[in-house]
Amino acid sequence: MTAEAVKEVTLLGRENCPACVRAETDIERICGELGVPYSVTDVDTDPELRAEYGDRVPVILIDGAEHGYWAVEEDRLRAALA
Repeated sequence: MTAEAVKEVTLLGRENCPACVRAETDIERICGELGVPYSVTDVDTDPELRAEYGDRVPVILIDGAEHGYWAVEEDRLRAALA
């Protein structure tokens, strides 16, 4: 999967979550370096997202598919986006 083929990285998190803040900082840096768009979604604003992912935030999605959770594994994320 090339960076051109990736539509978007999505971080699922919630307010007042230190791990989510760390993950967003990492994703912002990595996606910025690679030119890959990303977005952040608060799972607490959607009952389905909260039910599915709420106990594992932060969760990283690549093009809607779950890539990882709890922390950004930088080498693994870069490999998935390279």
